[in-house]
Amino acid sequence: MFRKRKRKSTGVGDRMKNSTGKAQNTPITIEVLRERVDNMEDAEIIEHQTHNNSTIIMVYIRTLIDIARLNESVIQPLRSCRNKNLSECISASKITEILMVEEAEKQLMRGAILIFDTDENQCCSVNLKDSLGRGIETSETETILYGAKDSFTENLEQNITLIRRRLPITALKTEKFTVGSLTETNVVIMYIEGLTNPKFITIAREKIQNINYDQILDSSQLAAFMEDHKHSVFPQFQQTDRPDVCVYSLGVGKLTILVDNTPFALNAPINFFHLFQSPEDYINRWIVASFLRIIRYISFTLSLLMIPLYVALTTHHYQMIPLQILFVLVETRSQLPLSPFWESLIMLVTLEVIKEASLRMPTKSGQTLGVIGGIVVGQAAVEAGFASQILIVLVGISAIASFLVPNYLMSKANTLIQFIILILASFLGVIGIFMGIILLTVHLNALTSLKQPYFAPVAPFYGKDWLDLFIRGPLHWMKTRSESLHPLQKWRYSRRR
Repeated sequence: MFRKRKRKSTGVGDRMKNSTGKAQNTPITIEVLRERVDNMEDAEIIEHQTHNNSTIIMVYIRTLIDIARLNESVIQPLRSCRNKNLSECISASKITEILMVEEAEKQLMRGAILIFDTDENQCCSVNLKDSLGRGIETSETETILYGAKDSFTENLEQNITLIRRRLPITALKTEKFTVGSLTETNVVIMYIEGLTNPKFITIAREKIQNINYDQILDSSQLAAFMEDHKHSVFPQFQQTDRPDVCVYSLGVGKLTILVDNTPFALNAPINFFHLFQSPEDYINRWIVASFLRIIRYISFTLSLLMIPLYVALTTHHYQMIPLQILFVLVETRSQLPLSPFWESLIMLVTLEVIKEASLRMPTKSGQTLGVIGGIVVGQAAVEAGFASQILIVLVGISAIASFLVPNYLMSKANTLIQFIILILASFLGVIGIFMGIILLTVHLNALTSLKQPYFAPVAPFYGKDWLDLFIRGPLHWMKTRSESLHPLQKWRYSRRR
C-alpha cells in the first residue's frame, strides 16, 4: 500500500550550483566572486588605485596566505609600477590567468590571491600559500637505533623533497591527483620510470581516479578505497612515515603514494613478508639482521598460538601434558571458577584495554599506565582467583612477542586472528588450531596487492627472492631485484661484472 520513494541525491556541485543560481563554467566577474566569499569572515576584498588610475581589486583568504609575501610580492610592486600589464608589475614567480569562477574558487581556497584589473577586464592568480607545518622530526612509529632519523610531515611538497634528496635522478616521476569532493586532497604517485612495472602504475592510477567520496583526510582512508580485498584484516599497502623506507621500495620496483596533510605514505605492491621487515635489516650485519628477522617470525607465531594452545591442552588434551606440569596446572586451577577459555578471553581483552588506554593517554602517563596497569591487574586477577599464574605468564609473553612485528596494522591483525584461533581451540582443541592455521594460509594465498599475489614468493614460488625473505642475505649476493615485483630492470648493478 505504501511505497517508499527514492530520493535523488544532490552532489556538492549541484548544491553549489543551486545556492548561487549560476551554471558551471561561469565566466569570472567580481560580482559573482563576492557572492561566493559572502559570510566568510577571513575573506578580504581590497581595492587599489595604481599610478595609471587603474582600479585593481584583490581577493584572498587571510588565513590561507602568507601576509608578508603579499606585501612584498604584490602590494608594493603594484604601488610603484606604471605598466598596464599586471604580470609585468608583480614580482611573484608564478602568475596564472583565470577565466572561469570555478577555477578562481579552487585557486582561492588553495592559498592564492586573485587580482582583477577592471579596466582591462583581466584576472590572474598568484600563489601565496602559507606553508604551515611542523619541522622534520624522528619517526615515533618505526624507531631504529642506527640509520636516518628524519620522517615525513603533513606538508606534501616537503615529503617529496625528502624522497628526491635520496633519489636525485630524473627518472623519478610524480603524478598528481585530487580526491574528495569536499576536501580536494592532493595525492601524488611516485615511481622510477624504466624500473617500476607500468602495470602497477596503471592500476594505481585507475583506482585513484575511480574514488568517489567526499572526504579523504588520511592515507589509510585512501588505501581503504584502493585495496583489492576491503574486508580482510591484513593491510595490502605498507604504511610508513620514513623516507628511507619509501626510497628502498622505489628502488626495488614498487611505487609510493603520498597524501597531503598526512605524514604517512603508502608503498605497493607488497606481500605478507614485507610487513616483517625493518629499516635496520639493511643496516645491521647480515647475520644479525637475519637472526632478528627470524625472531620476528617466531614471535608472531608465538603470539598467535601460545594462548590457544594453552586452552586446547587444558580443555581437551590434558593427557598430552607432562605429568609434573599437569600437577602444577591442577593445583593452580583447582580454585578457579572459570573455564580456560573464558579465563583466557577475559585476560586478553583486559590486555587490549590496557594497550589502547596507554596509547590514548599522554606519552609519560601512557608508559606508566602500561607497565603498572599490567602488573596490578595481573596480580589482582591471580589473588582474586580469576586467572592462574601460568596464564598470566603466557599472556605476558604473548603480548611482548606481538610488539616485535614492525608494522602496527599487522600487529592489530595479529590480535584479531588470535581471538579467532582461541575460539576454534576452545571447541575443537588442537584440531581447531590446525584448522585456523589452514584457513589463515588459504586466506593469505587468496589476497592480492595491486593485483599481485600477497603470499609471494612462497606462492607463487620465486626461489631467488628467498635470499631476502626469512633471512637477509649479504648485500653483495642480492644481485637482482625481487622477481615477484616484475621490475623492468632486473639487475641491481649498473655495470655487469
